[in-house]
Amino acid sequence: MITNTYGLQNFYKVTDMMREAFDNSPYVNTVTYGNIFEIDLNKQTIFPLTHIQVNTATHSENLITYSISIMNMDIVDQSKDPVIDQYYGNDNLHYVYNTQLAVINEFVQLVKRGSISRDGFQLNGDASSEAFMDRYENLLAGWVTTINIDVANNISVCS
Repeated sequence: MITNTYGLQNFYKVTDMMREAFDNSPYVNTVTYGNIFEIDLNKQTIFPLTHIQVNTATHSENLITYSISIMNMDIVDQSKDPVIDQYYGNDNLHYVYNTQLAVINEFVQLVKRGSISRDGFQLNGDASSEAFMDRYENLLAGWVTTINIDVANNISVCS
């Protein structure tokens, strides 16, 4: 019999902590969870967007390690003006990459050394981010980051 309700809320604690952290970013308008293809990516008012997906949970004696993918993305706006600067082009791609990498970097640092780590969450290993640019309903760009977060496994199975 499960006797510790904290153990029942472990998943909520991780996902709610992430939602709150990204909601507090000035470069995020919307935080979503689950299947990315169920999000209406055509709505421009939801961007910049952070999407969270828990991939796995690994159970050890004292820890649960969550493998989580985080997508930080924004719409790439393309100007109809002729290209003047070959390096930056006629869009805001560099701006999108810069701001969205800053969003995930701030989150990673909060988990490593900031207030989130003091709340009992710990980054397991290093975070890895990969840039992307995809056409869904809009031209979107940003970063997909994979992290592992350790949380105490406080569930009691004693009866």
